[in-house]
Amino acid sequence: MRETDLYAPVKVFLEDQGYTVKAEIGPADVMALREDEPPVIVELKTAFSLALIHQGIDRQAVTPHVYLAVPDVAGRRGWTALKANLKLARRLGLGVLTVRLRDGLVTVHCDPGPFRPRLSKKPKERLLREFATRRGDPNDGGATRVGLVTAYRQDAMLVAAYLAAHGACRGRDVKDATGVGRATAIMRDDHYGWFMKISVGVYSLSDAGRRTAHPSVTASEGDGIAADNQ
Repeated sequence: MRETDLYAPVKVFLEDQGYTVKAEIGPADVMALREDEPPVIVELKTAFSLALIHQGIDRQAVTPHVYLAVPDVAGRRGWTALKANLKLARRLGLGVLTVRLRDGLVTVHCDPGPFRPRLSKKPKERLLREFATRRGDPNDGGATRVGLVTAYRQDAMLVAAYLAAHGACRGRDVKDATGVGRATAIMRDDHYGWFMKISVGVYSLSDAGRRTAHPSVTASEGDGIAADNQ
């Protein structure tokens, strides 16, 4: 596949809308004019790339009507990649076209224009809540998701430490003693595998939980600690 394979379908697409179209005008792959309107420029590439984005940005010095054209890629993976690139193109004010080579179908996925972000309330509230409830700043800014210390994990560790010191307890007692309002839910949901239900509303530590509360303790030693705490 070559970039030139995209030109004929794009030319026909623009001519059908009343444009006069010519290729390779200066640095522009495709330039189209219609009456007294600002020119339309289309940059052609066989796939999305940083070079294509840079070319599109450069052409915006000539006209606000700049499109990036790439071949249509079938399948979920191709659509996922296109969606990510569309998000970037919209933020840069670039339009995006795809060309289906088997029949020359040109699809407009977005037109050039100023980006207007749509703020989402829930993600913002989630971030603010996490910021407010996290104790201190335990991460280094480059932690993987596996090693990330969240406010939820901090609460779970407080609950585990309390159970390690006091043995099996009722959820409301753990809540009152630790100040962790979701203590019962944390033990019930057992996201980390640290807790086990003893009876209705009463929880204790699992072997994994004892090792978390006492990192230097082996599983067999942890059984002894649990017995002492009962």
